Amino acid sequence: MSISSKKKILIIGPAYPYRGGNSLFVSHVYDSLKDHFEVIIYNYKLLYPSLLFPGTTQYDESETSIKKAPNKRLINSVNPLNWITAAYKIAHEKPDLIVFDWWHPFFGFCHFGISALLPAKYKKKIIFITENYISHEANVVDRFLTKIGLTNAKAFVALSEIVEKELKTNNPSRKIYRSELPVYNCYNIESQNESLIRKKLGFNDEDKVLLFFGYVRKYKGLDILIEAMPEILRFFPEAKLLIVGEFYDDPKDYTNRVMSLGIKDKVTIVNKFVPNEDVGSYYIASDLVVLPYRSATQSGILNVAYGFLKPVLATRVGGLSEFMLEDKTGILVEPDSAEELLRGVIKFFELKLIVNFKENIKAYIGSNKFEKLPQLFEEIIQDLK
Repeated sequence: MSISSKKKILIIGPAYPYRGGNSLFVSHVYDSLKDHFEVIIYNYKLLYPSLLFPGTTQYDESETSIKKAPNKRLINSVNPLNWITAAYKIAHEKPDLIVFDWWHPFFGFCHFGISALLPAKYKKKIIFITENYISHEANVVDRFLTKIGLTNAKAFVALSEIVEKELKTNNPSRKIYRSELPVYNCYNIESQNESLIRKKLGFNDEDKVLLFFGYVRKYKGLDILIEAMPEILRFFPEAKLLIVGEFYDDPKDYTNRVMSLGIKDKVTIVNKFVPNEDVGSYYIASDLVVLPYRSATQSGILNVAYGFLKPVLATRVGGLSEFMLEDKTGILVEPDSAEELLRGVIKFFELKLIVNFKENIKAYIGSNKFEKLPQLFEEIIQDLK
């Protein structure tokens, strides 16, 4: 198929040089579609105003770039005059499909403004990929902004069953398609020696390393995992908790609890956003990736773990259980309970003696719906003609 005969898809979403899961997801979408369509990414020149961003930087400062999708930095999330220009430029591209990546209500006015300003013939070609429907810590304002932001969507692509159900409830007249997050196996793990990596991080081969990875906010339940550690250590004295990620909550709330529980020598904290070249070390060094979340839709951390063929202990919240084969690719427990996390850790190390988690994860990866994204987008383009 020549370039001239390909359908054109225009994506509005974050990409390099922005960091984080949303940027990584959009870049994976680009890579999945680029051989089948002409794909253009309209990236943000202003994503979040610095005063509203809780982390150290919005930009990827890694020495190693992964999934660096080409893009045009055009969108200002807070400037209505920019939205007029963006809508004009989108129409000038003459796309067959316009795709908004939706993950946070902050972008409600921006996405509404751009989509509302498009000429009528392009408004019928608008879809929203909904990574989340309502944010994990939603309030009345968030719900209002979400309703505004999704107003002009003609259809949706949901990435989990729970998001699909929320969309059906709130948008009964609009079609909803299904996909899921890709497996993030894009990090270089060749020639990595697990024993040497463990030694470098301060662990030995006998340690049972539990990894909590990703930015820290209350809904992710790290405090519950810390509360569970004394009992986990009673069963497994060689257990170690490795916490890696930038704290959006006050770190003292967590470090003080570690100290008061007397487990300081069993907990390693790396409070920073991890550059691409270092991600692999933390996963390779771990035995089990723990997601003690209080709420969730899906989780990019789970899909990164699968990329390293690492089993996951997760709570039965949101769509997490949808992407796990219980007792085969990981362990599922009830949320908001240190006792349940303890039970899950015990169960994992018992099953590890008889279950080949790595081979099960390899097999499960083959069923990932994201791999069929080009066919799905062909279907959507035909439906929205």
